[in-house]
Formats: sequence, C-alpha cells, structure tokens
Amino acid sequence: MGNAHGHRNKHRHDPRPPNVAFPNKFVPQQAHIPHDHHSHAPPDPASSTRDGRAMGSLPYAHVDSALRSLAGQAEGFGRSAVGGLRGPLYRVTTLADDGPGSLRDGCRRKEPLWIVFEVPGTIHLSSYLNVSSYKTIDGRGQRIKITGKGLRLKESEHVIICNLEFEGGRGPDVDGIQIKPNSKHIWIDRCSLRDYEDGLIDITRQSTDITISRCHFSAHDKTILIGADPSHIEDRCIRVTIHHCFFDGTRQRHPRVRFAKVHLYNNYTRNWGIYAVCASVESQIFSHCNIYEAGQKKLAFKYLTEKAADKEVAGTGHIRSEGDLFMAGTQSGLMTDKAKHCVFHPSEYYPTWTVEPPTDSLKQVLQHCTGWQSVPLPVDHGVAA
Repeated sequence: MGNAHGHRNKHRHDPRPPNVAFPNKFVPQQAHIPHDHHSHAPPDPASSTRDGRAMGSLPYAHVDSALRSLAGQAEGFGRSAVGGLRGPLYRVTTLADDGPGSLRDGCRRKEPLWIVFEVPGTIHLSSYLNVSSYKTIDGRGQRIKITGKGLRLKESEHVIICNLEFEGGRGPDVDGIQIKPNSKHIWIDRCSLRDYEDGLIDITRQSTDITISRCHFSAHDKTILIGADPSHIEDRCIRVTIHHCFFDGTRQRHPRVRFAKVHLYNNYTRNWGIYAVCASVESQIFSHCNIYEAGQKKLAFKYLTEKAADKEVAGTGHIRSEGDLFMAGTQSGLMTDKAKHCVFHPSEYYPTWTVEPPTDSLKQVLQHCTGWQSVPLPVDHGVAA
C-alpha cells in the first residue's frame, strides 16, 4: 500500500465560484445517506450516520442546492460539461418509448434542454436512444429506470446524465450508456447500472473529456470499456476520470483501457471475477486512493499486450498506484518499473480534485451513497441572463 493521503499540487486558476471548495485533499462534508438505497421514501436530511457509525464525505455537496447547479461542476476531465444549462426545461410526462412528452422526444431535439421527469417508473426502449448535444437528463425527484436498450451519445457534446437506473438491456452490442464516436464533455453522475447484454458504459472512437462519478455498478460482466480496439489509434485522445464509484461484484473492466489516459480515485471495487483494472495497449492509468477488496480472484491489476495498428511491436499499458488500499489478500499485480515515468499526473490537466484516504469510513459511504438516490428535484431559478 502506498501513502494513503491526498496531494496538494501547484495550482492553476480554478473557474469554479470561490465559495465552492474543491482542493485535492480531504474536504469534510456531510454525507447524504438514505435509510434504504432502494426506498422511494425521502431520506432524513438531518442524518449523516447509519447504524450509529460515523460516515465520511463525498464531493458535490452543493450541486443539489438549485436545479442547474450541476452544470460545469464535475471534477476531472468532464469538468466543462454544462449539459442543458442555457436551455429551457423539458418535462417528461410519459414513460412511452417515443412521442410527445417522452424522453426520446426531448433528447432528439437540437436545442439545449434541461430534461426533468414528472412521472416515475420504467422506460422500455425498443432501440438505442440517441442523446443530442447540450442536454441534461436529470432524474432527481423521481425514480426512473431505463431498460431494453440504452442511451447512445453519438457525436454529442456537453451532456450530463444524473440519477437514473439502467437495468436489463438486451441485444447484440447493447450497452447501458454508449459514448461513440467523437463525443466530448460528458458527465455521468449518481447512476445505478446493472445487467446489460454487453457493457454498462463504453467510451470509444475518439470520445473524450468524460467524468463518471458516484455510480453503482452491479450484476454484470464487462463493466466499463475505454478504447475500442488496437486498430483505433485515434483513441489516444481519450481522457476519462472515474471517482467515488462502487463496483459491487462486477466481473471485470473497472475499467479496461486501451490508449486512453484514465484517473481513478476514491472508488471501491470488491469481489471481481477476473480482475479489477486492466491496462492494455499504450494506456495510462493513475490509480489514486482507491479501495480494492478481492474475493476469490486476488489480482487487482491486469496487463494485456496488444499491437497498435501503426506500431511494429506489441505493447501493454501502464498503471501508477498511489495511496491505494489492497484488502482481503488482494495482490496488486503492479508492474512498477516504468509506471511513474510513463503515466500522466492529473495535475497536468486539472488543478484540483477531492480525494481522501481509502478508509473504512469511505468504504461505508460508497456502499450507501452511490447510484440512484432518493433526492428531491431542486428548485429551478431559470436560465441566467
């Protein structure tokens, strides 16, 4: 185990408002913990403990203060995503797959929209639902489940997907959220994803500047793929941040990476079936203060050798681990000889992020505060002039 503490970097200008603290160190915040992760009842806002145990913290404590407070507030590579900030509200009034008032009708429109739901329930998609640019799909205030197929972000930019459930997608190449090609500035926050035919989230074909935060992944095999295959050398542009997520017994790909730069921090991955994280051709993975807790399979980090289409010799990727906690007999599997010199440091790309030591308190928080949450829909103060 490395040093289980955050780092303080040389600082660049941070465009966030001055009253929002995002240092890349522990930031004490009151955790939002519902009494039952799957309950429709709203949580007790005064409670920050469960079963008498003190809980840790999560970032983004301020983003539920107003409807559009989400915009531009992601940490990491997806920090510029504004979604439908400048557009009007679109209200989903039906769970139908298509037609007036449907989610599909809102997502296909070309203008910026902040999409909210007036009805709870399950939306069964008969085909991929294409999400166009400058959209926020905001599931706060309702419990919305996407099933059948998934969302597709094709040449889309500035998309925020918040507080939805994805379960039961069927068919060849059906992912929960498929991001390809050439999409950018994407933030996926507080979603629960499980049991899809292919992947839960796929990020490929030059899609970049993406953050996945506070999501809960379960009951699945191939969880997150980043980078299509060794022939897609253009995927060298991909940059992804994954933080404060709970990988709950999913079999592999937390994530699997080709070519891309990926920053992992304060995630909890347990009881995987093959490996936790896989570095393949030319990938650079910075694993920072994560918790890896093995079940029967003990190896956390796996390396696969593949040949990029424009290279003569096959190669693998690199993983740099700082402050990670390996529990329950977990073997890191690190190849450490070159990692420090071959893997990027996040401070080269963004000045601040919220990270804390990988403690039991953090583990408890991530088990209860990731995925869909029973939070009310915040008040909309409208589009700023």
